[in-house]
Amino acid sequence: MADGVLSPGVNLEAFSQAIAAIQALRSSVTRVFDCLKDGMRNKETLEGREKGFVAAFQESLHSVSRDLGELERLSNLVGKPSENHPLHNSGLLSLDPVQDKTPLYSQLLQAYKWSNKLQYHAGLASGLLNQQSLKRSANQMGVSAKRRPKAQPTTLVLPPQYVDDVISRIDRMFPEMSIQLSRPNGTSAMLLVTLGKVLKVIVVMRSLFIDRTIVKGYNENVYTDDGKVTDHATTALLHYQLPQMPDVVVRSFMTWLRSYIKLFQAPCQRCGKFLQDGLPPTWRDFRTLEAFHDTCRQ
Repeated sequence: MADGVLSPGVNLEAFSQAIAAIQALRSSVTRVFDCLKDGMRNKETLEGREKGFVAAFQESLHSVSRDLGELERLSNLVGKPSENHPLHNSGLLSLDPVQDKTPLYSQLLQAYKWSNKLQYHAGLASGLLNQQSLKRSANQMGVSAKRRPKAQPTTLVLPPQYVDDVISRIDRMFPEMSIQLSRPNGTSAMLLVTLGKVLKVIVVMRSLFIDRTIVKGYNENVYTDDGKVTDHATTALLHYQLPQMPDVVVRSFMTWLRSYIKLFQAPCQRCGKFLQDGLPPTWRDFRTLEAFHDTCRQ
């Protein structure tokens, strides 16, 4: 049986008779206990009470034996329900002698029934949501295009002209920063950002998404090993993430990068010192853009 429905392998008539046999067996067992409870009564002599008690008790036991035999006979006629749960060898878990402590099989059956119901209700919900989406699409057909805000392109492949316009606007926003854009390998852009006389930054972009950045001193060789500021810039790339509006991400990163214009002039906001272990405060807070030494920010 599963969810209250008998499987085709069950004899329904024998099943109904077995239920009646169980009721009869329970009645017979109840009469046995009633006989033991009443004891030897309603007889004048002791011998008569003993004979009456023994006869009644034997008759009750015979009724129990007869009803039990009938139930065993009917149980063989009922048949076995087909296994509807594809649990394979997990059925062997029901043979565990410590079932009370580790009821794995019963929990598996419950989880299987729950997953079936969840799948059924999910199918119903999917059908309803698909109908609602069609209704929304039909309603939107009559909306004027002038009322809809122009959506910015959000795909990974953006037109090169759109990327050039975004970079050009950012370049005009920050007078202290100059940005040179080139495309040495096709459509992917590479930016050479010069921040005053302080830093030079190489920004490798895939469309309008920043893949990597390398930060060097103004007079350093860009092919040497990366330093602290490069590590901080990589961390900033992971922080500024908004795939729906990649131009905002680039502008936010450039605003953060511009805060390094006072790399050697701004003291640490925690210890108040300009140098610590010979290094200036190289960390910039992502929200406030305040300067911190790498050890002071923690």
